Order: sequence, then C-alpha cells, then structure tokens
Amino acid sequence: MTWIDRLALFSYFDAAALIFLLGAWIWISWRIETPHPDKPSVSLLMNKYRSDWMVQMVTRQPRMFDAQVVNLMRQGTAFFASATMLAIGGGLALVGNPAPLQGIASDLTLSIAPEIVWEIKLILIITFLASAFLKFVWSHRLFGYCAIMMAAVPNEPEDPMAYPRAEQAAEVSITAARSFNKAMRATYFSLASTAWLLGALPLMIATAATLAMLYRREFTSQSREILLQSPPGTQT
Repeated sequence: MTWIDRLALFSYFDAAALIFLLGAWIWISWRIETPHPDKPSVSLLMNKYRSDWMVQMVTRQPRMFDAQVVNLMRQGTAFFASATMLAIGGGLALVGNPAPLQGIASDLTLSIAPEIVWEIKLILIITFLASAFLKFVWSHRLFGYCAIMMAAVPNEPEDPMAYPRAEQAAEVSITAARSFNKAMRATYFSLASTAWLLGALPLMIATAATLAMLYRREFTSQSREILLQSPPGTQT
C-alpha cells in the first residue's frame, strides 16, 4: 500500500479537522506570546513578576527561599517530562499493536477501519507528546542554568555586577517558563488529538474546547485580573 492509498483512507473532513487542530495550536501560541499591548496574556504578565523577583533577591539574605522556588519549578518540569515520556512509550506500544484500541474505537464509532488508520492517528498524538517532552527537558535545563546564575549574583547589593547578573538570571527564567508553557500547550493539544480516534467531528469539538480553555485562562481568567491589580498606594 502506497502513501497515496493510505491517505485515501481519510476523508476531506478528516483533513479539515487536522488543519483546524494544527492551526489552533499555532495561533494560540502566537496570540499568547505576542498579544496586543492593551491585553497582555497571563504568561507575559508573569514575566514582569519574574524580573521583580530577581531584583528582590539581590537584597534578600539569606537566599534560601529563592533557591527553593527554583527547585520547585525544576521538580515540576521533571515530573511533566517523565509523564510525557511514559505516555510516548504507551503510544508507541499501541502503534506496534493497535488491535485493542481498534476494537474499543470501533465499538464507540460503529465503524471499521484498517490498522494503518489507527496507527496514523496515534502518531499524531505521539508527535504532540514528543514536542512537549523536548520542551519540558529544555525548560528543566534552563531552570538549572537560572539557579547557577542566581548563585553567581554577588551578596553585596552595592557590587556593580549584582543587578546585571540578577537581570540575566531573570531573562533565563523567563525563557525557561516560555518553553514550559509551550510544552503544556502541546500536552493539551495531544489530549485533544485523542478525540480523532472517534472521528473528525469529535476532533474539531475537542480542538475548539481546548482553544477556548487556553484563551480563557490567558486572557479572561480571574487570575489575570489579580495580576493586573496594582497594590494599594502604587496607583499614579
């Protein structure tokens, strides 16, 4: 069976659902990272807090609290990296033997399709998971770099290298967080792509629901309103 024959097993509706999934993934990432100046996303708002954190760290003695925060972020990225790696392993196992999945999906959709159809759908899920895994690993490494750079900040605030190095540490932390957020979005869309096992329409519904959830959390959530609030006495 050639690739043309394999692609012929999918309908135009499948192609439209797949394009919608990939388009939603790309668009929401762009919208979150490059929003309108009057409506920043939660991710961008947190960047300012990360910079403020490093400024406060310069004069905080001792700096055990800052080290614990970075360690917690590293633990979080390590957990998600391990989870996605396990999910990738499970997905590859199903690709090698899709019969159990084929039976369940056929019962739910009341349709019968060749094994190659289920394998391709599983590969899409694994691709999202692999993207998430690589970004989680890079984020974990960057948080490690950030910890080292924080340790390199002089203890004396009057040292001319204190604030410049703190600013560098903040930028590395921001980059690590950006990679972590991209990995989380890839994980969300990998979950949405599992709906394709039930058909093109469920995939489109799951994609729309994932897109709406991410948009709400980044632009209309209560946590965003809290981040935008100015502390008493700081209004100009």
